[in-house]
Amino acid sequence: MRAVVFVSPEEPVEVWEVDLQPPGPGEVLVQIVAAGVCHSDLHLLRGEWIVPTPFVLGHEGSGVVVQVGADVTELSEGDHVVLSWVAPCGACRHCRSGHEARCEVAATVVGPGGVLSDGTSRLSRHGQTVFHQLGVSSYAEFAVVPASGAIPVSKDAPLDTLALLGCAVTTGVGAVMNTAKVHRGSTVAVVGCGGVGLSVVQGARLAGADRIIAIDVRPEKAALALTLGATEAIDVSEVAADIALRELIPGGVDYAFDAIGKVTTTEQVIRMLGIGGSAVLVGLPPSGARASFEPLELAGADQRILGSNYGGIQPSRDIPWLVDRFRAGELLLEPLVSARRELEAASDALEELESGRALRTLLLPGA
Repeated sequence: MRAVVFVSPEEPVEVWEVDLQPPGPGEVLVQIVAAGVCHSDLHLLRGEWIVPTPFVLGHEGSGVVVQVGADVTELSEGDHVVLSWVAPCGACRHCRSGHEARCEVAATVVGPGGVLSDGTSRLSRHGQTVFHQLGVSSYAEFAVVPASGAIPVSKDAPLDTLALLGCAVTTGVGAVMNTAKVHRGSTVAVVGCGGVGLSVVQGARLAGADRIIAIDVRPEKAALALTLGATEAIDVSEVAADIALRELIPGGVDYAFDAIGKVTTTEQVIRMLGIGGSAVLVGLPPSGARASFEPLELAGADQRILGSNYGGIQPSRDIPWLVDRFRAGELLLEPLVSARRELEAASDALEELESGRALRTLLLPGA
């Protein structure tokens, strides 16, 4: 099959012909309809996260099940699915307590190993191992994934658009609903209006927040947030985000979300908090990054710093719920799509994301 492969930060990504083994026990083969180009992919291309190479890119996607492995009973050929890069085992202590995003087995897959849960790869080229990205590798015509990471969805919703639910939208809305548990009538600040940040904005709207302040260095992105639920927008191209926010709301906000993941933005959202406020870290930084805060001020104001991994979701519960919100017109996905491109345009799509020009590009392997 054709797949987009990363070898090193010094080399551009390329489309290779690679071999893909059939699904093993507990796995399914999915024909990819769409793969979302995510900012996390850029960390890998820059060499900021250590992973084995070469590997097939992509952890956000959707498709159709074309083959099921042994012991798979919950999926059938022809099912439409959204791929979840957390494929919960259902048996570890975190899964049993309802915190599937913390699954201990999934953590071994999404870590630096580049393999599936049995410790092996299904991908190869000329007999040499090619590795997986986050157990998905969706920049390809097909993917073998754990059955628990292929979430069946309604067939009457556009499958290419639903690819966004594999990471960006789920991460953003989930951070609001599950991690922060934003309450009705609250004040919310969102730093960064990319695909994840705009999903945080929509999550805050769904949660009933009273004021939602969208903050970005690109005024057009902050303006787009106003169409998705933000009540106010701040252009911080020439002023620090926390200073601008404090001018608008001197007492600070109840919730501040860092949807970028830089040290500066993390420190800024902490400084945005009012009494009892929560800073929610959604965007991911390079490995080894360190941020600082004043512990006395944090404790004295009864504030919290919350890390949010994949929006703290339960994939089989939350992804279908998001599909329902989309079908009801309450969750807007199409405004997040910058373009739909063929697989061979992956390098250009990544460059457009790096430059800040794109929100989410969808790669269509069948195009």
